[in-house]
Amino acid sequence: MSISVLAPVDGTVVSLGSVPDPVFAGQIVGAGVAIDPDRSAATVVAPADGRLLKLHPHAFVLLTPGGVGLLVHLGIDTVQLDGEGFELLVEEGVEVVAGTPVVRWDPAAVEAGGRSPVVPVVVMDSAPDSVVASAAGRVVVGDLLFTI
Repeated sequence: MSISVLAPVDGTVVSLGSVPDPVFAGQIVGAGVAIDPDRSAATVVAPADGRLLKLHPHAFVLLTPGGVGLLVHLGIDTVQLDGEGFELLVEEGVEVVAGTPVVRWDPAAVEAGGRSPVVPVVVMDSAPDSVVASAAGRVVVGDLLFTI
């Protein structure tokens, strides 16, 4: 079963290795890609169909119908913000389709606070370098990021 993973935010595709966090850069959580987001307030959407297994203001895990976990992490070290600047638009456990609004946030505010606003999109527990980006350069919400 092939799963299309779509861009959850507008921005520029960057490699996971360039993310300023050793856990993401080292693909310890799994392989994937990252998006350097546009610096305007934005709505983050579900990158695929599935159930929101975990939902935090700064990150969420989407469990696809095929049992694959996708982690979308909004910025680096943003857990330290305790939800400040993030607005949850859905509840944990709900079923969503690709493109469903999940969180509102402001990447510029995250950056102004001294944190990177980069958004890793990771296939949880996947082997390093097992994800090949389908997109390069600029993406908008809904563009194909990669297929698993």
